Amino acid sequence: MLTQLARPVARRLVALIPVLFGISLLVFVLNAVALGDPARAMLGQRGDPELIAQIRKEYALDRPLWVQYATWMGHLLQGNLGRSYHQQRPVSDVIAERFPATFRLAVAATAIAVAAGLGMGIAAALRPGSAVDHLLMGAAVIGISTPVFWLGLMLSLLFAVWLGWLPVSGYGDGALANLVLPALTLGALHTGTIARMTRSSLLEVVRQDYVQAARAKGLGEVAVIGKHALKNALIPVVTVIGIGLADLLVGAPLTETVFAWPGLGRMLVAAVGQRDLPVVMGAVLVFAVIYVLGSLLVDLAYLVIDPRIRRD
Repeated sequence: MLTQLARPVARRLVALIPVLFGISLLVFVLNAVALGDPARAMLGQRGDPELIAQIRKEYALDRPLWVQYATWMGHLLQGNLGRSYHQQRPVSDVIAERFPATFRLAVAATAIAVAAGLGMGIAAALRPGSAVDHLLMGAAVIGISTPVFWLGLMLSLLFAVWLGWLPVSGYGDGALANLVLPALTLGALHTGTIARMTRSSLLEVVRQDYVQAARAKGLGEVAVIGKHALKNALIPVVTVIGIGLADLLVGAPLTETVFAWPGLGRMLVAAVGQRDLPVVMGAVLVFAVIYVLGSLLVDLAYLVIDPRIRRD
């Protein structure tokens, strides 16, 4: 297995190099154009022009864009993401400080979504067209279409304000109770997507000849689904799970704002408002890397799940 995986993994890792270079160039140009002049943002529109010019010179903002990009790339290749204009400390420290909170939230929300989504999808696929199917898929559609900020507020109102079971917001030094509501809020969206994809994929697989042969042998529906159909139906589901986890790892600004969660999404929104260009560029680049690595992990999961892909 490891020998079969080594070559495709190496090919994909090599292919990441030009992708990441293109992402870094795009991130730099778009941020430089969209965020405007950080020096003027620091001092306001009525700031002293001489002081603004001094700040621009201090942070090398008076140089041509290509020189700024070359300097930034040189630092980036050394593992240096720059220094925050607003916080006056390394960007890598700012991101590293926020990443654990985002990681905990993303993993918890994904675990909830996978457990609930797979269960709902399988239950609906076992009884297609039944009342259970319609009820579960209706709940999935509601989960997908409900705005996360509204759901977060409603969950806070119910479980924190009315019942008093959980904290309203905050990180709480990493306490599990503070994680429950934001994880449920984010998990609801991905639960619906996973449930619908699982049902659709299973219904397609159960029509295959090998599944019909298993039924002809007298196996029960649960055994047919669990032993023969589910593994082959997982490939599109794994794609949805992988993309969903990458989405959550880059932060969820609305949910993090509602619950005062100190994650990457909330950090990025604040950095954009402060025109803190190094933090914005560093965060977006990290987000891009997460998406690229997430895509790589999904490809590797395909190789593990389906032997036909390994042979190809």
